Parts: sequence; structure tokens; C-alpha cells
Amino acid sequence: MEKDLVLASGSEIRAQMLQSAGVSLRIQPARIDESAIKESMISEETSHRDIADALAEAKARKVSAKSPASLTLGCDQLLSFEGNVFSKPKSKDELHEQLSILQGQKHTLYTAAVLYHAGEPQWRHVSTVRLTMRHLSDQFIQTYTDRNWPDLETSVGGYKIEAEGVRLFSRIEGSHFAILGLPLVELLNHLTVIGYLET
Repeated sequence: MEKDLVLASGSEIRAQMLQSAGVSLRIQPARIDESAIKESMISEETSHRDIADALAEAKARKVSAKSPASLTLGCDQLLSFEGNVFSKPKSKDELHEQLSILQGQKHTLYTAAVLYHAGEPQWRHVSTVRLTMRHLSDQFIQTYTDRNWPDLETSVGGYKIEAEGVRLFSRIEGSHFAILGLPLVELLNHLTVIGYLET
């Protein structure tokens, strides 16, 4: 196996986490129709956890086909609340609506990662994080949205925990890295076990 990791994602924060941990990588975002896959699986009543896993695998598989000798990492995040899936907000109004629904409630964030090599999945992990959002006034939601848009249009749920978004929560149960978009500890452990990373 070549010591070449391809990140099938354009997420800057995922790349930063890996690079900060001393992992060299190449970035090659996957081009897949996420909405079509998601809608199809939702219509089949697939669990939200499995949808996140399937999307991560689809990205890894697509990019791995072009670099089969390399390790390819596909990732995905999915926000689940009362049986519904929340996607990245497409507008300030949609962000405001999402936060209005989530405020004062607990939701679940599934963060999936799948490693591909030689056209086959080699490892997968889905982290589960439960987040309880504070009761927020409509005025706060509006000013928060105005201050942080359009930076939040790339964030599932409309918050960045590494920035002002951490103020939205009264309780977080789960990995900080998973909220940022990657089950980093579990991934690094696997890369160490298979000899990809030195100890």
C-alpha cells in the first residue's frame, strides 16, 4: 500500500485536523449526487446512521476508482431530529428556520468515515454525538444568522462548534472532532494499527 491518503472532501476543517495530526494528504473532492442518494434512502426508511455511512462510502468509492493504490477517505455528516434529516442551509431564511426548530431541543449528529483501498472498503466508523441546544430568542437567532452568514452555509445544522456556534449549546455528549466532521481518534488508531502511521 502506498503511503498516500486522498481526502474525498473539500472540507477545510477535515484537512486541517488531519494535517495538524501529522497526516499528509491529497485533496480530491468527490462529485456525487448526495441529494438523490439521501432522498432515495429516506424513502426506503433507511436509518439516518446508515445514510451517513452510505454517503461517506459513495464518496470514497468514487474517488478511489481514480487512485486505487492509495487510501481514500470519504466522510459525511447527517443531522437527525425527530425523524427528519437536516441538510446544509441554502439561505439565511432556511438557517433561521432550522435554528428555530432545533432551539431548546436535543438532536443527533452522525459523522461517518469510510476508507477505501484497491476498490474495496477497508474500514468504516460512524460517530454519534447528541447535542442539546439552549432556548434561543428569535432576536438572538436573527442576529446570530446575520453575523455568521454566509460562513454557515457549509455547516449541517447551521453552526460551527469551533466558533460562535458553541454558544448555542447547553450540553454536548460525544466527540468534539466528530462535530467538526471527522472521527479523528478512531481513524488515527486504525491507520496506526495497519502500519500506515508510525508509533
